[in-house]
Amino acid sequence: MRIVNYWRRGERRLGVVDGEDVVDVAEALGRRGASARARAILADTVAFIASGAAGPTMARAAVRASRSSGRGRRRLARVKLAAPMQPTAILCSGANYWEHRDEVPKRILKEPEFFVKVPQGVIGPHDDIRLDRALTKKLDYETELVIVIGRPGRRIAKSKALAHVFGYAVMNDLTLRDRQVNLKPDGSVSYDYGPGKNFDTCAPLGPCIVTVDEIKSPHRLKLRTLVNREVRQNNTTAHMLWRVADLVRFFSLFLTLRPGMIISTGTPGGTAFGTDKKLGGRFYKPIAGKPPLTYLRPGDVLTSEIQSIGQLRNRVVLDNG
Repeated sequence: MRIVNYWRRGERRLGVVDGEDVVDVAEALGRRGASARARAILADTVAFIASGAAGPTMARAAVRASRSSGRGRRRLARVKLAAPMQPTAILCSGANYWEHRDEVPKRILKEPEFFVKVPQGVIGPHDDIRLDRALTKKLDYETELVIVIGRPGRRIAKSKALAHVFGYAVMNDLTLRDRQVNLKPDGSVSYDYGPGKNFDTCAPLGPCIVTVDEIKSPHRLKLRTLVNREVRQNNTTAHMLWRVADLVRFFSLFLTLRPGMIISTGTPGGTAFGTDKKLGGRFYKPIAGKPPLTYLRPGDVLTSEIQSIGQLRNRVVLDNG
């Protein structure tokens, strides 16, 4: 099942993808979708996930009803998608691919890196990324697989971790490198994840949530980032150091994981940071005079895609306040 949110007359609506269409679950169910119980479950994606089997059961019934009646059905290409959910928390694991570790100043990590992004920074799969020149001159991209939590749990065993996963999505963990990275005279580095990772439009998310039953393995998915038409990142989730079950177990040691929380799993190499020698980037290899990779600039179109899930396509615009 592929779950989306879309805008209709200024209202955010919950839908599921059926072929080339979006089915508005509440509308397709008619009177059933207007009941108090249905309204509570379909209020938003977090409530839908927290309902357990009830929400998906209603969504499947809505698709069947819509196929026969046509009610609640709209062309996917003609609707404006919002982010598929407003997560209650965004937990992030950095440095989770060797290739990314190799391209930035060296740091030793014995367990997953742990930082957070604020849900306020979430935008939809076609929304604009606002570049504020007063904050940064080095806005960077990081395409990442996102784990959507479906069942609550604390201190979850690795062997049981996948049972707590509802589905997967794509996120771009946008980063202000000149706010994040502090390179010291001796070549060592410290990282400020608060200001480096949190700002308006810092987390494009979507285009949908794909439920676990449609993903044979979250560790066999091709991942790419393009800036305009230039491929910057071209990798696979098979190269993750800590896998989905590892990350669910790890974050549940600190926090009770609840439906609506998401975990972002890190990015591979190919970031602009990796060619930024001033910040300690270590993969600057000029080819036939080709310059280093550039940070994002106004007018750039950033595409983040993961196999079997879909694509984010966000334009960078200048934020003049």
